[in-house]
Amino acid sequence: MIWNMNRAANCCPNLQNEGERQMENATKTNLFEDMPIPNAIRKLMIPTIISSLVMVVYSLADTYFVGLLNNPVQNAAVTLAAPALLAFNAVNNLFGVGSSSMMSRALGRGEHDTVRKSSAFGFYGALSFGIVLSLLCGVFFHPLLGMLGAEENTLAATADYMRWAVVCGAVPSIVNVVMAYLVRAEGAALHASIGTMSGCLLNLILDPIFILPWGLGMGAAGAGCATFLSNCVACVYFMALLYVKRGKTYVSIHPKDFKLQKEIVLGVFGVGIPASIQNLLNVTGMTILNNFAASYGADAVAAIGIAQKINMVPLQIALGGTQGSMPLISYSYASKNYKRMKEAIGYIAKLLLPTMSVVAACYWFGAGGLIGLFMKNPEIIRYGTMFLHAMSLSLPFLVADFLVVGVFQGFGMGKKALVFAILRKIVFEIPAIVVLNLVFGVNGLAYGAFVAEFMLSIIGITTLGKTIKDL
Repeated sequence: MIWNMNRAANCCPNLQNEGERQMENATKTNLFEDMPIPNAIRKLMIPTIISSLVMVVYSLADTYFVGLLNNPVQNAAVTLAAPALLAFNAVNNLFGVGSSSMMSRALGRGEHDTVRKSSAFGFYGALSFGIVLSLLCGVFFHPLLGMLGAEENTLAATADYMRWAVVCGAVPSIVNVVMAYLVRAEGAALHASIGTMSGCLLNLILDPIFILPWGLGMGAAGAGCATFLSNCVACVYFMALLYVKRGKTYVSIHPKDFKLQKEIVLGVFGVGIPASIQNLLNVTGMTILNNFAASYGADAVAAIGIAQKINMVPLQIALGGTQGSMPLISYSYASKNYKRMKEAIGYIAKLLLPTMSVVAACYWFGAGGLIGLFMKNPEIIRYGTMFLHAMSLSLPFLVADFLVVGVFQGFGMGKKALVFAILRKIVFEIPAIVVLNLVFGVNGLAYGAFVAEFMLSIIGITTLGKTIKDL
């Protein structure tokens, strides 16, 4: 009898896999359709926020351990390279945000073949773009350093960091983030977070070994090398996860599912391209800010870099909270369950806005002490306190802006998300940076972001309210 059962199972592996897939799908349906909103939001949001915070910790670790060298030039190298690393997010958004939005909406409509093809398109698109970026950065390495604001005293250290983190690190850095998006789109936020955190935690272990004199003593280059190796480990985790879950998941990286079908390409790029442009505008804004700061010396560049890293903690909470919840909003929108969708949006706002207001107050009053944790240089602490004060004022408005843009991406309304990106950087922030620098000097530099987020939140909330009402 046992032999017959085993024989039946071996003869019908497809039936067995389909049964497992149906059980897995029932669990996802419960999350998206039946689970109470607070529980569903927390299940999606908490792992994403935790993984985002771990990513911040490992990003702060680069700054912290390089800061222990007490060398502003080494610290400035990490800051100047930041826009290049941020540029990777343009590809992450193109294929990660675009594919995950397409996948969640397809799940809401019950189109499982579209889910598989969208995920395969996202994976191979990210892999291809990562290779191209790596090659371009290698070929145009020295002009790129000049564009980032590296000058004679910071050129060598910035180049050492960039070789590892950017030229070698482009592919694993992009692929592991996009794979996290693909896994999260199906509701598996915990697995997405574990994959991301595995690389981050390894980076925390490797940083002091690679950076500090008692270890390999590589300085800023060591931070880049540790980041490269950690991202490779994260990629391995996701590959292993999809292998173990084969037959139980609609996420696919199988070459046979990669097809350049018009509806897949347009669906992914319709959300992904605006999200990518939004990120490239962020890179442009950061590069302009760093170039203005460079005119005030290495201390100012190091200070603004430290302030930005500290500000990443609440920023990633806001981003993780909004992006982590988007699969539920996309699914509810696609299945026309607008009541559940509106409840989810309202719950996210009620949860995150008060949290960011409290963090903003803590940052305002504790700015000097927080900057001092990274470097004891009095001039850097003075600059950094000023920058962090300005950044803290933006936090409550930032939550509203992230939520509005995330919802439009979840709806598949990429053009509206793009309009907000253009308003934020081109219309508000970059002009504000230029004008405030002319009027107030270095004291006005960091307030450009506050002006942009304040104005955008007013426009965004009004537009989202009207869109939801029209539904």
